[in-house]
Amino acid sequence: MKDLVQDAASLLSKTSLSGGVDRRDFLKVALGTGFAVAALPVVAQNVIKTDTVGLTAGTLHLNVNGQTVPVYRAQPEGKTNLPVIVVVSEIFGVHEHIADVARRFAKLGYLALAPELFVRQGDPSKAASIADLQRDIIAKTPDAQVMGDIDATFAWAKANGGNPDKMGITGFCWGGRIAWMYAAHNPQLKAAVAWYGRLVGEANAMTPTYPIDIAPQLKVPVLGLYGLKDPGISQDSIARMKEALNRAGNKSQFVVYPNSGHAFHADYRPSYVEADAKDAFARAIAWFREHGVM
Repeated sequence: MKDLVQDAASLLSKTSLSGGVDRRDFLKVALGTGFAVAALPVVAQNVIKTDTVGLTAGTLHLNVNGQTVPVYRAQPEGKTNLPVIVVVSEIFGVHEHIADVARRFAKLGYLALAPELFVRQGDPSKAASIADLQRDIIAKTPDAQVMGDIDATFAWAKANGGNPDKMGITGFCWGGRIAWMYAAHNPQLKAAVAWYGRLVGEANAMTPTYPIDIAPQLKVPVLGLYGLKDPGISQDSIARMKEALNRAGNKSQFVVYPNSGHAFHADYRPSYVEADAKDAFARAIAWFREHGVM
C-alpha cells in the first residue's frame, strides 16, 4: 500500500499546475474553459492537469440503440489487453475534471472510458445553475438508460483492446451512486470505487432503487470513499449500508475522511482537500489492483 500511495502521489505531483503546465493551460483553467458552467468559478491554483504524452486520448462515439453517446477515452498509446476503468461523472457530465481523471488512470496503464450519460436529456455543461441542471437533466435521466450506456461502453472496451477479465468502475457524487448500482447490475466486474455517492433516497420512476436496496444481492467488492463533514450523506446511512453488506457477506469497505466534506476529490472546486484526495486516489488504485483490475 505504501508503494501505491507513493506512485499515485508522484503522478499527481508531476501533473499538477506546480509541475510545469504552460501559461495557456493555466489561463484556460482560470477562465473555466472546459468546465461545466454550473460548476464555476474554478479554483485554478488547485486544478490538476494531466498531459497526453504517451497516451491515445480523445472523444469517440458509440451507437447505443440509435443514440450517439460520446465517450472520452484515454489509454497508453499502442497497447492492448489493458485493464478497463469506466469513470462516471458528477452531475456536471464529462467536463475537464472527469477527462483528467481518465488520463490519470491511463497514465497508470488503464484503458479509461468516461461516457456522457446525460446526452439524451441535454448538455449538463451548459446549464446555468445546479438547480437548473438537477431539474432539467438529472431528474429526467433513468437508471435503466445509464446501465445500458455503461454496458455499451464496456462492450466497446472488450472489442478494442480492453481485457474483459479486468474491468472496474469508479464514479463521483451522482456517479458514486451509479458505481454502486452498476456493481450490482454487472457481476462480471472485478471491483468498484464509489466517491461520496448517495446510499439511501426516495424511490421514483427514474431511480427506483438505491445502493441500500441492492446491498443484499451485491457480489462485487466496492470501496466507498466519503467525507465525515458531508451534509448530504449521513453517517447513519453509511452505518446502515455497512450492516446490510455485512449481512450479505460482501467484502466492500468504507473510508470516511474526518476533515473532508462532499466533493473532496474535485480539485477545481473549493471543497477540494488535497491530502485526502491524494490518499483516496491511492486507495482506489490499490483496491483495483487487489481485486484484479490491473
